[in-house]
Amino acid sequence: MISSKKRLSIFLPGLYDGGAERILLNLSAGIADRGYLVDLVLARAEGPYMDEVPPSVRVIDLKASRVLSSVPAFVKYLRSERPAAILSALYANPVAICARFVAGVPVRVVVSEHNTLTSVARGENDLRWKMYPVMAHWLYPLADGIVAVSEGVAVDLAQVAKLDPSKIDVIYNPIVTPDLYTKSLAGLDHAWFKPGEPPVVLAVGRLTNQKAFDVLIKAFAQVRKSMVCRLLILGEGEERPKLEALTRQLGLEQDVSLAGFVANPYPYFVHAALFVLSSRWEGLPTVLVEAMALKVAVISTDCPSGPREILDNGKLGTLVAVDDPLALGLGMENLLKKPAMRWTKECGQPFELEFVTNQYIDLLFGSQQVHSRLEGAGIGELHPEI
Repeated sequence: MISSKKRLSIFLPGLYDGGAERILLNLSAGIADRGYLVDLVLARAEGPYMDEVPPSVRVIDLKASRVLSSVPAFVKYLRSERPAAILSALYANPVAICARFVAGVPVRVVVSEHNTLTSVARGENDLRWKMYPVMAHWLYPLADGIVAVSEGVAVDLAQVAKLDPSKIDVIYNPIVTPDLYTKSLAGLDHAWFKPGEPPVVLAVGRLTNQKAFDVLIKAFAQVRKSMVCRLLILGEGEERPKLEALTRQLGLEQDVSLAGFVANPYPYFVHAALFVLSSRWEGLPTVLVEAMALKVAVISTDCPSGPREILDNGKLGTLVAVDDPLALGLGMENLLKKPAMRWTKECGQPFELEFVTNQYIDLLFGSQQVHSRLEGAGIGELHPEI
């Protein structure tokens, strides 16, 4: 296809219920609004966010059974459409680099890292992720750009994959969008949010080991002993049976709800008394920024990585240790008694769609790297404890 406009291919495994998928949907809309042609190239066009694709973005379904087997179809697409740039994420990154090589076309490849690889490799029982640091070491230097979504992710990536820190650009995710505020105004028909009901503690995320909702439920049990409140967790995942069993074991069936995946969770943020991020690891937790932008008091584990950066070392919200239900419970109780919200518009600028879109356009279509926070700095300078 021939066009005078530059074309961007955003390559993903699918549109599953993860933060990276939501973020790249936001970014695709932001770049398309600047007049670029944007293709959302999916190894398999499936997942709960398929209905969220912006009208200005074209979906390309490679119809592959898995990401690795999508290489032939992706190569055919690259030779036919000849995009100016590819932006990939998750375990589509190695495939994007290899497909560019096989296709033999002049296309710029930028890979984005959304999680701390050390924690993922240690915490996920999946051989792909355990081998990922080795693949990143050999393949990422062949990309034209490497993006980490937080300084913590960048430091970890440089260490675990043995990469040159100066080659990694840190660009925060485009989380604060006009659509976020619009969706937050939708009506909320839920019995727990009727007038006179107890305060609701909210958590949002996939029901996986990473999110540590088992720790959150144990922490909530401690809070429930001293005050009347409820815990609502939005998300779906493989740990549902385990979390339901824990809820029954602690006698919390009436006060804890695992409500499943919700396409528009933002009205829940607005009406919640407190938002909790209990994760064991993250990259740059989208939901934490969303909660703060919607003026909800927040408490988060000080996990690698992102929360400490977002909360400005605890100045903008409460940080507690990972896997510590007692500390988390105490922090939740204190915030429920005396909510504290110190987020300002200036705090949100690095996460605003327009600001982040400018950075990505420079990196994807320009000849120079955007300013990297790691440029010229040793790892020890950013994190003296390392």
